[in-house]
Amino acid sequence: MKLHETLLSTQQDKSNGINGYSHDEIGDDHLFSGLDTPMKANAFEMPDAEKKYRIAGHFAEIMDILGLDLNDDSLQGTPDRVAKMYVEEIFSGLNPENKPRVALFDNKYQYKQMLVEKNITLFSNCEHHFVPIMGVAHVAYISSGKVIGLSKLNRIVHYYAKRPQVQERLTNQIASELIEVLNTKDVAVIIDARHLCVSSRGVEDNSSSTVTTYYGGKFNAPDKIRELQNFIHHGI
Repeated sequence: MKLHETLLSTQQDKSNGINGYSHDEIGDDHLFSGLDTPMKANAFEMPDAEKKYRIAGHFAEIMDILGLDLNDDSLQGTPDRVAKMYVEEIFSGLNPENKPRVALFDNKYQYKQMLVEKNITLFSNCEHHFVPIMGVAHVAYISSGKVIGLSKLNRIVHYYAKRPQVQERLTNQIASELIEVLNTKDVAVIIDARHLCVSSRGVEDNSSSTVTTYYGGKFNAPDKIRELQNFIHHGI
């Protein structure tokens, strides 16, 4: 079960920007072209060691262009640290080898109500400016006969967050993965996050946050949405 048919389809023409608008005209607007993270066909041919070596070299060049003294004791190791952080940590979700392995178990308790895992800590990075997105994710599902270990819900959220992202895509990627592994459409995902591209630059609004939602199956009904919101905000 996939969500491709329900997602926004944006046709990008490199000569005309997106939908006839140039990238300068689009500015800080967040757009995304589909459910899948845009990746090159040969994205995983290069070994991680070489990726880190090349990223470190390019980042050292950026620092040099900015006028930083790379001979300073405090800055000498920065290119290598950034490269390691990119490949092994904050963008590790790009590599499908890091996708969490999910085991399903029979729903022996016959629990047929919604299960909600709320306030999952979320750290990602905006793909338009490569600055952090920070917030929480709430995920819920109703068992179709199988259940998943609670920690795997967190791991699925973290896996898709650890890549350059747009919050709308992240929400739908998490939902799509849960639908597939749980074999149920009865899935809900809510993300409430702050974008540093909004708070630390551009409009510099430090008080706003962005909320995105996915409601599937039985959750796509007003009474279930109210029940889910009550669980999230009141815990009862």
